[in-house]
Amino acid sequence: MKIIIVGAGFTGIQLAKRLIAERNDVILIDNDEEIVRHASNRLDCMVMQANGNSLKTLEEAGIAKADALVAVTSSDEVNMITCSLAESIYPDIVKIARVRNYDYYPESKAETEVEIQTDQHLYGIDYMVHPDVEAAQAIVTAVEHGAVSEALDFGDSGYELTRMTVEKGSSFDGACLQNLRQLTENPFLVAFVEKGGVASMPTGSTILNADDRIGILTKREKIPDFLALCGSSVQVFNKIALLGAGRIGTSIAEKFFGKEKRTGLGRLFDLKKRITQKFVIIDPDEQLTKNMAEKFPSARVLLGDVSDESLIEEEGLSSFDLVIAATRNHEKNMISSAYLKSIGVEKTVCLVSSGNYALIAKKLGIDVAVPIRDAVVDTIMSHLRGKGVTGVHTISEGGIEIVELTLPENFAMEGKTLKEIAEPGSFLVLLVYKKDSDKYEIAGGNTVLNAGDKIVVIEYSKDKMHITEKFGESK
Repeated sequence: MKIIIVGAGFTGIQLAKRLIAERNDVILIDNDEEIVRHASNRLDCMVMQANGNSLKTLEEAGIAKADALVAVTSSDEVNMITCSLAESIYPDIVKIARVRNYDYYPESKAETEVEIQTDQHLYGIDYMVHPDVEAAQAIVTAVEHGAVSEALDFGDSGYELTRMTVEKGSSFDGACLQNLRQLTENPFLVAFVEKGGVASMPTGSTILNADDRIGILTKREKIPDFLALCGSSVQVFNKIALLGAGRIGTSIAEKFFGKEKRTGLGRLFDLKKRITQKFVIIDPDEQLTKNMAEKFPSARVLLGDVSDESLIEEEGLSSFDLVIAATRNHEKNMISSAYLKSIGVEKTVCLVSSGNYALIAKKLGIDVAVPIRDAVVDTIMSHLRGKGVTGVHTISEGGIEIVELTLPENFAMEGKTLKEIAEPGSFLVLLVYKKDSDKYEIAGGNTVLNAGDKIVVIEYSKDKMHITEKFGESK
């Protein structure tokens, strides 16, 4: 594929890296000389210094032969105008824009979906990607799980893939993978094992050890049982502090205070019941705190900076069960979370910029770190993999991917069982939605694949093109 990316910031660079690794023809455009020089030294692709919201620039970049245009500059308006310009002359290419301002979205969808595709072809854009929604959802999901793990859900399947840490002396510590079923009657599948920060797909002989992190796929309501086997538990939070009253903070608060049904969150636990004493929102911006106080009268909203020692003492933050750091300053989120954890806060959840920072946050003792920019790149990648791919999620700095896809009508492996097409060590089918039975099930060796089935596959990133071909149309 030939893909033009406008905007060479962190997201543009990361997206370009992933696309180049898949052997796509990538052209990166930015108008900042220093950024262009930096990108040229790091990427094996064409990098242009120019204004991307210019039709002349796009034509010089070869948009007439491009398959997709992705606009991820720091300006919503530039991103939207760039896609609209392309639509006016080249309507057939896929156009994707990162748009942060809720006002540009249809009212019914702006606060609930990370990406939007509309039949009206809104602004001439095929997909509008909103980073805040995904981040807020990931944070609330982590709180639902007691702030001890990150989780990935798959629509209305009822299943979640949850990353858990094996604690020393737990039932899973020292256990062989093939013997785990002796410890529980609940259906489950271990999708990956992280040892020393490196993730791999396990075999039956894999031994779990303390501090290993494992990905457990199971029914949503069974997650507490597996947390217990790993030596953790779902905690009731009596005192919660939310740092940040911006868009992400507001979205998180909405999910705590009455919008669970509309957003589909709060499914595993009743979050409002779990906040039995105190919910505090803190931000140094006067207007933002005023808006929060009006919108959430049951919360205590404070104008102040969490780095102020007197504020920490007056509010007794060191005695809180949970602190959620969700400001726009990701470095400050990490520092605040690590400090509050060190003085007594039980659990901390932190918004960070990328997977690399998430690893640093973990080493600082922060319980859950949510990388916002990785979520944006994953969402964009899902639209550049082909029409059958509906979701892409990276694990362990991109070494492993989880892909959601629908098998095409002319499916190459029609009617075959998973054990017939298995390639141990290359990929693993985790979950299958059978169209005829209208339900999801954990995949097994005897599971038969048919056109129209939806599957969730875990794969090594280096094998992604091979997997796309394997589960694609017959030639």
